[in-house]
Amino acid sequence: MTARRIAVISAGLSNPSSTRMLADRLAAATAKQLSERGIEIEVDVFELRDYAHDITNNLLTGFAPPALESVINAVVSADAVIAVTPIFSTSYSGLFKSFIDVLDPDALTGKPVLIGANAGTARHSLAIDYAIRPLFTYLHAEPVSTGVFAASSDWGSSADNIAPLGERIDRGARELADAIARREPATDSDPFDPANYLGEGRSFGHLLGGLAGE
Repeated sequence: MTARRIAVISAGLSNPSSTRMLADRLAAATAKQLSERGIEIEVDVFELRDYAHDITNNLLTGFAPPALESVINAVVSADAVIAVTPIFSTSYSGLFKSFIDVLDPDALTGKPVLIGANAGTARHSLAIDYAIRPLFTYLHAEPVSTGVFAASSDWGSSADNIAPLGERIDRGARELADAIARREPATDSDPFDPANYLGEGRSFGHLLGGLAGE
């Protein structure tokens, strides 16, 4: 059975980071859900702060350095994405948005996405639905219904007992696992392979021959 691949994007700036903690818990919960369905899973986690300079260079030059190119390829070829950002000024972070901006506009079309966000207070929880979800919808991705927000208090003894963070994580992970299970495994596609745009078994020689009237 082909293993399914999840790319996890964490846009936290500190180390250690509550953004990364949330990303890891979402990934672990999703892997558990898929394992219970008998689906093998591989998870790649990317800390965007490690690629901040490369992301800026890509925005300035239009070209991704090799390390960033590997991240982009892993994200766009994954079966699903878990995307987690801190909330700054009531919206996603600039680093998070800058990474999204270096992706091809069609790269996430149809891809299931589990959205996570964290901030100091629960007052920012609506940012998932009025800022982050519309971003992925614009890119024609398919964010699952549950977005998981974690306030600072969710990690302490005064955590929400009515809708505990663990329950929200499990619900979001279950929805993402369902979305992955419904889809065929993603296949790697080389955009520079002539077969992808000339047709299987054809080459530039066929194209040039056709243009020459042969």
